[in-house]
Amino acid sequence: MEPGNHTEIPELILLGLSEEAELQPLLFGLFLSMYLFTFTGNLLIILAITTDSHLHTPMYFFLSNLSFSDICFTSTTVSKLLMNIQMQNFITYEECITQMYFFILFGCLDNFLLTVMAYDRFVTICHSLHYTVIMSPRFCGLLLLACWVLTVLDSLLNGLLVLRLSFCTELKISHFLCEPNQGIQLACSDTFLNDLVMYLTFGLFSVIPLTGILFSYMKIVSSILKISSAGGNYKAFSTCGSHLSVVSLFYGTGLGVYLSSAATENSRASAIASVMYTVATPMLNPFIYSLRNKDIKKALRTLFS
Repeated sequence: MEPGNHTEIPELILLGLSEEAELQPLLFGLFLSMYLFTFTGNLLIILAITTDSHLHTPMYFFLSNLSFSDICFTSTTVSKLLMNIQMQNFITYEECITQMYFFILFGCLDNFLLTVMAYDRFVTICHSLHYTVIMSPRFCGLLLLACWVLTVLDSLLNGLLVLRLSFCTELKISHFLCEPNQGIQLACSDTFLNDLVMYLTFGLFSVIPLTGILFSYMKIVSSILKISSAGGNYKAFSTCGSHLSVVSLFYGTGLGVYLSSAATENSRASAIASVMYTVATPMLNPFIYSLRNKDIKKALRTLFS
């Protein structure tokens, strides 16, 4: 097969999490429940923020977009997994590339949204007197637009580079979804450019945002320590608690997947570790924000009433 000619590529086989037939109903029920919890929880967060005028602030504006991104991210990964458990583990080449594109898109969007939310918390605590001027609706819109533009460019670049590869081996993927590194491992053509771009984009779109988050919280902690009253310290910390929990969960599970992949050659074990990053984290985010946030609780009560 000539590089770039994918007309003869057969269906790919996603080996999933387990090939044991007796476990398939259990896995289907588990992931369906997790998906429904994720979809419902994040949808309620969006509805609560949209319907309550008191929550029309930059922090909740970005939170609603994070919830939307989590719904899309989980739909991208879990929907195909559920289909494969029920029917077959085959996925077409076009479906694999499409899943890969949206996996990168919404995963990267989560990353940037968490960074922007950290900046919002930084302005809230460190520049509270100028908060409304700095975090104007226009500026928030520009920040969101920048997040989308960067993530679309990242996913397009990685997707197009996978398209240039040729495949000449048995196309079995020891995972439950199509990731860029899975496609690169299956290729029999030169993957140097793909590896280079993947590591560069990882540095630009993961390390730099994480550095921005850490820098924001360094400034936040420095400002909080200057507050003399205990009540003031608690109030300042409480505004960051939910976001910091979500950031720790997001990067912690992502780092866990990376370390598990590096520590073992068992790709099936790596796929199981990926469940925390792709499924569990989006499911837990709305619970973290609703359980620790009185405004969200009040808006949800009003929504249900």
